[in-house]
Amino acid sequence: MDASAEPLLTVRDLSVAFGQGAREVVAVDRVSFEIRRGETVALVGESGSGKSVTALSIMKLLPYTSARHPSGRIHFKGRELLALPEDEIRRVRGDDITIIFQEPMTSLNPLHTIEKQIGEILLLHRGLVGAEARARIVDLLGQVGIPDPESRLQSYPHQLSGGQRQRVMIAMALANEPDLLIADEPTTALDVTVQAQILKLLKQLQARLGMAMLFITHDLGIVRKIADRVCVMKEGRIVEHGEVARVFQAPAHPYTRALLAAEPKPDPAPLAPDQPMVIETRDLKVWFPIRRGVLRKTVGHIKAVDGVSIAVRKGETLGIVGESGSGKTTLGLAILRLISSEGPIVFMGNSLAGLRFKEMRPFRRDMQIVFQDPYGSLSPRMSVSDVIEEGLWVHHPDMSEDERQARVVRALNDVGLDPETRFRYPHEFSGGQRQRIAVARAIVLAPSFIVLDEPTSALDMLFQSQMVDLLRDLQKRRNLTYLFISHDLRVVAALASRLVVMRHGKVVEEGPAAELFADPKTGYTRALFAAAFDLETAPEGVVSQ
Repeated sequence: MDASAEPLLTVRDLSVAFGQGAREVVAVDRVSFEIRRGETVALVGESGSGKSVTALSIMKLLPYTSARHPSGRIHFKGRELLALPEDEIRRVRGDDITIIFQEPMTSLNPLHTIEKQIGEILLLHRGLVGAEARARIVDLLGQVGIPDPESRLQSYPHQLSGGQRQRVMIAMALANEPDLLIADEPTTALDVTVQAQILKLLKQLQARLGMAMLFITHDLGIVRKIADRVCVMKEGRIVEHGEVARVFQAPAHPYTRALLAAEPKPDPAPLAPDQPMVIETRDLKVWFPIRRGVLRKTVGHIKAVDGVSIAVRKGETLGIVGESGSGKTTLGLAILRLISSEGPIVFMGNSLAGLRFKEMRPFRRDMQIVFQDPYGSLSPRMSVSDVIEEGLWVHHPDMSEDERQARVVRALNDVGLDPETRFRYPHEFSGGQRQRIAVARAIVLAPSFIVLDEPTSALDMLFQSQMVDLLRDLQKRRNLTYLFISHDLRVVAALASRLVVMRHGKVVEEGPAAELFADPKTGYTRALFAAAFDLETAPEGVVSQ
């Protein structure tokens, strides 16, 4: 038999259990699959199905104090990984097997520069230091689409956009050219044009290095483009597996059929020209100073938002789309007065520009936000009940305990979570479940205006569709107004009444969403739509340089 045909990785009857005794929960139940050199195997399934737990088991990254393996073997390049001592598995991690995590903000050290974090991997496994290491880091950042990579070496994670942080994680994972790359939702935070480039880059590297990939995603469109075989997981078990073409064309399991049929249905809120204006900005600017030298003199500005004017009426949804780093999230934060800006901001007839923290408090109850990274926005020291209830304590201090708990339970039911889980902590939930907790925290105060910053980015296809239906239903029942920020244009098309396309902090194109999707006027908007709806034909050179 050809040695190259032997599996690089073999997982047999793998089970993962958390807790002890009667409280033990089996998260992965006798899972088996294999990956050969140069092959891509996709793990798909709903949030909480055990995909990430399976991946973490391969690298022995699960907490040994709470997780155990009742059964199973993980065989990699002639070694049994589950039997390796810690010092030996450390040599495997980062060199032979690397991983790209779903949430880059929690994976990158906030105290270290990008250069130091990538350089650490090169030092530990390759012994690279100094100019040689720096050249390799610049090359890696360039490969994953970081513009002007040399200028980003001394940046810290909080100074990068969500998509840029994810690209740094990809650069770290590819630094030592591993045999197996585990990609846990690697394109979740990326806009569609960069997503197309990253997928193309991964395929090119795979072909050049003979690298295998275990690709975890909830985006079935990506599975079609990148995977050779697919394993569909549900409740800790693989319910269907096989060649991608076969599974997608003739799915055998009802759950697989439900996944393939799940896609947000376009039914946006209608335009409401006769309704009162909820939020309006005129020539809004957010410029961040660039300081250099010993005296930290300002030598220029990063124009994150550069003269943006928007208007949203009651009951409408304004979709904000554009590349990662185009200023979408900064615009949303500025409108909520969470960061400083210049220019008028009018909320329900009240001018917010220049208001101090205490002066803004009366408006906070009616203005809420769902952040892109739920893990970073939820306190790890607070239970889910406390997280959701906190706003009620601040804005309704006289509310009784029973009424607060009733509001929390109602909010959790609205977002599809079991209220009985409200006394658990955020780390006990999957990424998609944490995103729903963040939505529950926003709606518990019954606001009139919500900024939704990538609220469906961490959700699998089934829950993404359900979340869109939920947001649409809440909007109709409560006459809510949304500012919807997203790189997923399919979700935007399902929700947005009006659309604003941003690039380099400026508005490139705007108008009724239906008209823009049907007939985009600018080349940039056409390229953005092409990348979103057909990754294979995404034009080159769209990403900001």
